[in-house]
Amino acid sequence: MGNKKMRNLNAMSVLVTGGGSGIGEAAARRLAAGGARVTICGRRGEKVRAVAAEIGENCAWVQADVTNAAYRSALIARAVEHGGGLDALVSSAGNMERSPIGEWTEERLLQVFNDNVVAGMLLSQEALSHLEARHGAIVFIGSIYTVRSYPGAAPYAVTKGALETLVRVLAAELGSRGVRVGGIRPGAVLTEINQRAGLVTAEQAAARLEDMADHHVLRRIGTVDEIAEGIEYLIRAEWTTGEVLAVDGGMGLGVITQKLKT
Repeated sequence: MGNKKMRNLNAMSVLVTGGGSGIGEAAARRLAAGGARVTICGRRGEKVRAVAAEIGENCAWVQADVTNAAYRSALIARAVEHGGGLDALVSSAGNMERSPIGEWTEERLLQVFNDNVVAGMLLSQEALSHLEARHGAIVFIGSIYTVRSYPGAAPYAVTKGALETLVRVLAAELGSRGVRVGGIRPGAVLTEINQRAGLVTAEQAAARLEDMADHHVLRRIGTVDEIAEGIEYLIRAEWTTGEVLAVDGGMGLGVITQKLKT
């Protein structure tokens, strides 16, 4: 018993939603490099196709919108076919919605909840029998917005708070069935989510994040590869469940440090 080791990625079957860019792409690349059979999906077919081609034969791709039930069923089927089963689901797909209280609309609030919370819940339900058969894992992506408060971020922050609560409740529910559930809470990391939402340009997003370096006790922003490390840990660690792992450079500590001199 004392020699229990973490699970080996080699030949593991992993489904990564939102795999065409950002954290999902980084996770897919890392897991495939470790020998996993990875299936990625995204709404933009050209993006997921290009990422899969770069990764190579260990990666299959599907153009899919995880908010659509028919797409979810087809996606699970493709992942099971490609990997010979399913060992892990990384629910990375999501969208950004930032707006102050005076600009909230029912349509936009329901849309971001559907994109960020409901779709991942229903995909987990669809995948459960396969994950149970392999004693697998589900990983959700939380956000620093759940522990640091920023004006105008409520619509997005509450969806991530819901996911972090889901991690704990679902872990309690599924533990007896051999399925682990975890979450990652990233700090400031440059991805396309703000640009896709039309909030800022790529240049503006990069500049804004760099200005937040002093919000991290390690005095720099993170990378998607560092978030992927945490995702790999949660997939492989057989005695970790119900945990939201902060991979945030200390941003969640609430300390403002002195900027590094260049």
